[in-house]
Amino acid sequence: MVKPNTRVLFVPLDERPCNYEFPYLLAQGTDLEIERPPMEWMGQKKIPGDTTQLWAWLEERAAGADGAIIAMDTLLYGGIVPSRLHGMTSEQVGDKVNRLRRLKRLYPQMTLYAFQLIMRCPQYSLADEEPDYYADWGREIFRKGFIEHRQELGIATAEELLELSDINERLPVEILEDYLGRRRVNLEANEAALELVAEGIIDFMIIPQDDSAPYGYTAKDQQRLRNRISDLGLDLSVYMYPGADEVGCTLLARWVNQAKNAVPLVYPRLSALQGAFVIPLFEDRYFYETLKYQIMAAGGLIASSATEADLILLANTPGDAMAEASSQQRAMAGYDVYRNVVELVEYGAHMLRYTGKNIAVADVGYANGADLKLLRLLKQKGLLFELAGYAGWNTSSNTLGTVIAQSMLYSHYGPTTEHLDFLALRYAEDACYCAVVRTAMNNGIVEQMGFNKLMLDGQRGSVAAVIRGRLEQALDEYVNGPEGHVEITDCYMPWNRTFEVGLTVRHHVEERG
Repeated sequence: MVKPNTRVLFVPLDERPCNYEFPYLLAQGTDLEIERPPMEWMGQKKIPGDTTQLWAWLEERAAGADGAIIAMDTLLYGGIVPSRLHGMTSEQVGDKVNRLRRLKRLYPQMTLYAFQLIMRCPQYSLADEEPDYYADWGREIFRKGFIEHRQELGIATAEELLELSDINERLPVEILEDYLGRRRVNLEANEAALELVAEGIIDFMIIPQDDSAPYGYTAKDQQRLRNRISDLGLDLSVYMYPGADEVGCTLLARWVNQAKNAVPLVYPRLSALQGAFVIPLFEDRYFYETLKYQIMAAGGLIASSATEADLILLANTPGDAMAEASSQQRAMAGYDVYRNVVELVEYGAHMLRYTGKNIAVADVGYANGADLKLLRLLKQKGLLFELAGYAGWNTSSNTLGTVIAQSMLYSHYGPTTEHLDFLALRYAEDACYCAVVRTAMNNGIVEQMGFNKLMLDGQRGSVAAVIRGRLEQALDEYVNGPEGHVEITDCYMPWNRTFEVGLTVRHHVEERG
C-alpha cells in the first residue's frame, strides 16, 4: 500500500479540465492526497499564470510533501500557450530552473516527476494559441523550417527550394527573429531541465511531443534533445514521445505504481491487423511504438500474453489512415473493411466475464473524438460501466495516457464511485461532446447563433446552454441504460471556443420500478 497520508503536489500544464481536473479526479478514491494550486493562479489561455505565486506555493508546501508532479512550462512561462508567447531571456528562464535545484536541496525527501514540452510549430496560419502574427505567417514559418530541414538532409525537392526562396523574400525578418529567438530560449530551458535529471534533482521526466511532424523546427529540436539525453546517459529516466495534455495523468499512475512496488503488465489487443503500423494524426511514428512508451511512462510494461496480463487494453485503431471523428459517417475501407471492431468487443466481453481480467478501451480509431460504432457495441454488451478505463479524446496519445492511467489505478483500487464518475465523464466528453455535439455545433449551429467556433458568448453563455441540452440528448442515445446513467451537473466552455468543454458529471444507476 501507499503509506498513509502520502502527499503529492501537482502543478498542472494549464487551467483546462484535461490538465487541471483529470489527474486530480483520478487521484480521488485512492490513498494518495494530491494538492494543486488555486485555479485563479493558473492563467487563462494566452494570459500566463502567476508564476510568482505558483513558485511560492510549491516552495511553501514542499516541506510536508512526499513528492511533486510538475509541469515545467507552467513554472517557467505560466502555461502551455504562454510558453509560445513569452518575452523572457535565457538567463531569466535559467534562474527559474535553478529554483528546483534549491528546492530539492532543502527537501531531499521529495520525489520529483516533471514534464516539459518542446515548443510546437503548427502547419497552419492561425493565432488562436500562437503569437498574433501566426495568423498571417504561420504556414510560411512552418514551411521554412520544414524545407530547410530537408535541405540540410539533402532531400529537398527543386519545387520545395523554389517555395523556400519565395518565403524568404516575403517573411518579415522581425517576425522570424521573434519566433526563432523564443524557440532558442525554450530549447535551452529543455536542456537545463535535462541537467537537473542528470544531477538527480528530477527523478523522472517526460518530454512530450505536441503536434509532431517528421521535419521542421520542432523535429530538429527533438533530435538535439534526443542526442543530449543519450550523451548524459538518461534514456531510462527521460522519455520523449508524442503527447501533452495527458502527461499529468500518466505521472500520477507512475507515482502510485512505484509507491506500491507494482509493474502492471498490459496486453494490447488491436481491432486491426495493421493498426500497430498506423501513424496517428498529429504524431510522427507508428501507433505501437508510442503505445510502448505510454505504458512504460505510467510504470507498466507490455505483456506477451493475456494470461500473464494484469490488464487487457482493447485498442480500437483504424485499419489504415486515421480520420477525424467528425467524418465518421462516411464509408471508409480503413474502418469498414480493414478492421474488426465486433471481434474486439466480443473478446473484451469474454475476457472480462469468463476470466475476470481487467479490461480497458483505448478508443483511438479517430482523432478528436470517440468511435460511435464502438460505443454502441459496448452499450449493447453492457460493458460501458464494467470497464477499468475508457478514453477517446483529441490525439491518440491524449487518449492512451488517460485510459492507461485510469485503468492502472483501477487495478489497485477497483470500481470506486470516483472511477465510475470518471468513466461517465469520458463518455459525456469524448463520445457525446467531441464526436456528436461539437460536430453539430461547428456545422452551422454556432454561426446561426451569431458566433463562431473560436469566439463564443462566454464560458457559461447561451452556447454552453445549448450544448448542455444536446449533450443530455446524446447521452440518452449512446450511453444511458440499465447499467448506468450520466447526469450533467455543470457545463461550461473553458476557453470560450467549441474545441473543449468543461463538464462535471456523476454516474448513478436508475432504480427500476
